[in-house]
Amino acid sequence: MMGLFDRFNLGSGYRKYFHVQAALTETELATVHRIRHEVYCEELGFEPVRPDRMERDEFDRHSLHCLLQTSGLPRQPVGCARLVLTDPEDPYRELPFERACRHSLDRSLVDPAHLPRGQIAEVSRLAVCARYRRRKGETHKPLSIEKVDFGSPAHPRFPYIPIGLYLGAVALALRHDIHTLFVLTEPRLARHFARLGVDIQQIGGPIEHRGLRVPSMMRVDSIIDNMRFLVKPLWRAILSQVDESLAAPPAQYPGAREHDSAAPRHAGRRQAPALHQCRQYLQDRPGGLQ
Repeated sequence: MMGLFDRFNLGSGYRKYFHVQAALTETELATVHRIRHEVYCEELGFEPVRPDRMERDEFDRHSLHCLLQTSGLPRQPVGCARLVLTDPEDPYRELPFERACRHSLDRSLVDPAHLPRGQIAEVSRLAVCARYRRRKGETHKPLSIEKVDFGSPAHPRFPYIPIGLYLGAVALALRHDIHTLFVLTEPRLARHFARLGVDIQQIGGPIEHRGLRVPSMMRVDSIIDNMRFLVKPLWRAILSQVDESLAAPPAQYPGAREHDSAAPRHAGRRQAPALHQCRQYLQDRPGGLQ
């Protein structure tokens, strides 16, 4: 149950318990891959168990990663999300949802192949550690948003963890000049996001992919402009935390180049140096993705 102040300032309530950031360092990226392995491989069996207990795939080479942790020190992992960008070496190579929904997309609504490929991305690999998924029905899903998460007028609640991960991905998209986000998710997600003022549009028929899933689309500018008044302090808190992680001195994360430190860091939209360094790190690391 939320206190009186937190009920009207979701940003304050969120900061008491959670911290979200771009995962840039080798340690942070390893934490993301371990969370994914714990949830997708060990608990749910969606992917094979790996000897190194790190869940990775071919799309990580051109992805950005969001890491949610507890706010108290030492920080403990809570969950993660991934923003898959188009392949810089082959921009028209399909994103994961394009491959899975090749025959179910309604291209009269939108054809991702005809959008500027450098301005689209897919939110995927959302995962929450088991100790934060204890309610009935949640243990069989990597992440869940239910009607009960929003409580009632008399007893308000808020799903900080899943919304924090989604908004963390939106913050990464904003700071990397991504205009359109796609997601393959449960059909009811649109109803829950509508509570926040977020318009998520279904763009194709359902498919079977670890349960019934529908391809959907969100516009980054629309998400921010139409966000409910009570959600805006939460968004500002999350954007501030993501900005802090992207503004870390380049020497603190892998593959940094000296001239990147002069890049603008506080413009409304900007290309943060993290994208190049994350890609370069994942390509160059011993035994990394090729």
